[in-house]
Amino acid sequence: MVFCHHEGHEEAYWNDEMRALAHSAGVRIVAEARQKRPLPDVATYIGKGKAEMLFQLAREHEADVILFDVELNPVQQRNLEQITQTRVVDRTQLILDIFAQRARSREGALQVELAQLLYLMPRLSGKGVTLSRLGGGIGTRGPGETKLEIDKRRIRERIAHLRHEIEELRRQRVHQRSSRRKLPFPSGAIVGYTNAGKSTLLNVLSGAQTYVDNRVFATLDPTTRRVVLPDGWSVLLTDTVGFVENLPPMLLEAFYATLEEVREADFLIHVIDISSPHWELQRDAVETTLVELQADQKPTITVFNKADCVRDTALLRQLVAETPNSVYISARFAQGIPHLMDRIVATVQGMLVSVDVWLPYEATALLAECYEFGRVLSVDYHEEGIHLRAQVIPSVAARLRESQK
Repeated sequence: MVFCHHEGHEEAYWNDEMRALAHSAGVRIVAEARQKRPLPDVATYIGKGKAEMLFQLAREHEADVILFDVELNPVQQRNLEQITQTRVVDRTQLILDIFAQRARSREGALQVELAQLLYLMPRLSGKGVTLSRLGGGIGTRGPGETKLEIDKRRIRERIAHLRHEIEELRRQRVHQRSSRRKLPFPSGAIVGYTNAGKSTLLNVLSGAQTYVDNRVFATLDPTTRRVVLPDGWSVLLTDTVGFVENLPPMLLEAFYATLEEVREADFLIHVIDISSPHWELQRDAVETTLVELQADQKPTITVFNKADCVRDTALLRQLVAETPNSVYISARFAQGIPHLMDRIVATVQGMLVSVDVWLPYEATALLAECYEFGRVLSVDYHEEGIHLRAQVIPSVAARLRESQK
């Protein structure tokens, strides 16, 4: 494995994250090398001398692959493979490989294949017009396993086909969201850096059995569950794919349909692994991605998770005091969950809309929803109808206005 750093990079953070990515992909690290330079070499990124050193290191340890913790352009990757005579996989390709291992649903598999083809497309020149060179191992899962002779034209056709299928699935997801919107429940999305504990938190809050693993990108497909709050209200919470620093652009594009769950949510729960020494950098990476998704202005609850791994409880209390609408918890041991529930209740109540409407008597079912999913301030029965003043969630408010006399 090769760690490459530029001036201003947090070296320990990048090293730890790359090791976690390699572990998640099933790679056994046999040696590490480091290169720090102000600007990358145009031809090999690390320089010819360093590349020749990697050739010797790979031969000494009988390495099957050399991992780079940066994104290499096609020329750099090709030159490095020629010098080292070893497969070279950059950070983007490593992440794509992990996604290929984790994709369980049809939508997830299609999204990963699209991302892989978008990555491979500019790398075909100089390798012939074939993907048959790809064999087993890291960085080769997905379309490469078919060993088909695919030229660029056919890849473009496959990309167009995948985008069409993903768009069809996106329409189905939009329909599912529309159906959920008919329910008088606000919706929230659980976001956070990969392996921050999002799926564990959803399981604790909902009693679900979402797949959990202590590895990065353990789950890719969004899972939505109903969570009953202490005051009797309910919310729909969706566990989303984990974010990572410099998430490859083709992944953002391919997983856009999935990430729409974040854009369409009424509020967000941002889970932060407070036990990580680099939690601030991870928090900033998530916030940057939320800006790219145009979801950074939503009401957000900040959850400092894995508090059981932090000895300094004074630090936790200080963080909560300094961070609006935040709590610290341990999702693994279900500690601090009542405080989080209170935060969710307060956040939902802060989203209520005031209504002053006249309802026909045949719309009494809506009145019942106001009692269950809002605050009824006053209700007066008159011969001409029901005069209602209440605070309700926006979806119920819209239906009340449509039904009034």
